[in-house]
Amino acid sequence: MAFTIYVTSDWDQMSQVAAELIESDIRQKQTAKREYVLGLATGNSPTGIYKHLAKAFNAGRISPRTIRTFNLDEYVGLPGENPQQRALHCESYSYFMISEFFGLLREKFAETNVPWGTLVDQDHLVRALEDHKDCYEFQGTDAGKAIVIGDQAQGYLKTIKEEILDAYWKKIDACGGIDLQVIGVGGRGHVAFHESGIPFENNKVILVKLDENTVANAVEDGHFASREESPRYAVSMGAEQVYRAKTVVLVANGSRKTGPVTEAVLGEVTPDVPISYGQKYAARGGNMVYVLDEVAAAEVLKRSAEVKAKGYRIVDKRGEPFAKVDSLTFIRDVRTGRLR
Repeated sequence: MAFTIYVTSDWDQMSQVAAELIESDIRQKQTAKREYVLGLATGNSPTGIYKHLAKAFNAGRISPRTIRTFNLDEYVGLPGENPQQRALHCESYSYFMISEFFGLLREKFAETNVPWGTLVDQDHLVRALEDHKDCYEFQGTDAGKAIVIGDQAQGYLKTIKEEILDAYWKKIDACGGIDLQVIGVGGRGHVAFHESGIPFENNKVILVKLDENTVANAVEDGHFASREESPRYAVSMGAEQVYRAKTVVLVANGSRKTGPVTEAVLGEVTPDVPISYGQKYAARGGNMVYVLDEVAAAEVLKRSAEVKAKGYRIVDKRGEPFAKVDSLTFIRDVRTGRLR
């Protein structure tokens, strides 16, 4: 069992520590295998990691040319007349990855993959769900639900199941599985759009009906102008797929993450806190790594005796020197390959 919790001073140090762990894993495995498979996440937490990694790639310390990437999730129902417009929408996760990571690299990855949610027409999906209620079931104990499409489904639902959901995890398997998966933490302990209450079992890549609060928050936070423009569905890796990676690196910062992190480390393994699956993952031999700022780690530190009694290791990095993430400086420097 390997479950290591790194505690850092703040988001800047968290970003550097996580990036160094990822860089080390890539370097080690690139000497032993032809291709490396890297799982990526969106959100504010990993953006600093991506700037550090871009500098490492551009400086030649590691090579992107033999790396394939797979992202966790993507919206269904972004504004746009066709898949191309939806993929290029400024709130799509495809656009996010280009802006925050892929576009910073002088040499590109061998291949990048984001779940193919933008291929789904939301209006067509809604009609199919209304017309074929016997072909799927909702799963979940909370407002966000997985829409599990049955093998008997035909037409549009069958296409979504076979060519978008199942095809994604099958492609990951065909690449040999994910070597290292980066994840963040949702406010209720969810990972990607595997929302609180969705079962773990048999949900590798899922179609999700979003919680109304998720939709409302997207508007309130300024991502979309109105509820009508905000997506109502998403395609996401489920926890079962996320925790099939050889290493999972979870990053979390800020007070909103303190509760979910504590529950995930010291509470029961439950779909109510999807990231709690990490305990089960570590117990069966996975390499579980948390990189937290000291605010997110506050309760874990207070209860460190309980953490260590479970066989988990705490590594305190506070007080060690680290590089702050100045976005403008990083963007300029990663494109030139210079190190500061």
